[in-house]
Amino acid sequence: MREERYHIALDRYDKNIVLNALNTLRNQQIREERPTDPVDELIETVATAKSKKVKVAPCKCRCHEER
Repeated sequence: MREERYHIALDRYDKNIVLNALNTLRNQQIREERPTDPVDELIETVATAKSKKVKVAPCKCRCHEER
């Protein structure tokens, strides 16, 4: 059976937020003397992920209109 994979779209700002959150988790695990291998692998995956330019369609709903 194939492994299920997920693809998420992050801009540079969001990618940095994810990396900072993972680093905070890693530091917490170090303080608690827990293994950090899974978090280290995920940090490397996110940090070295290839970027791809995509077109973003404008939102057609009224949720972002100014009042």
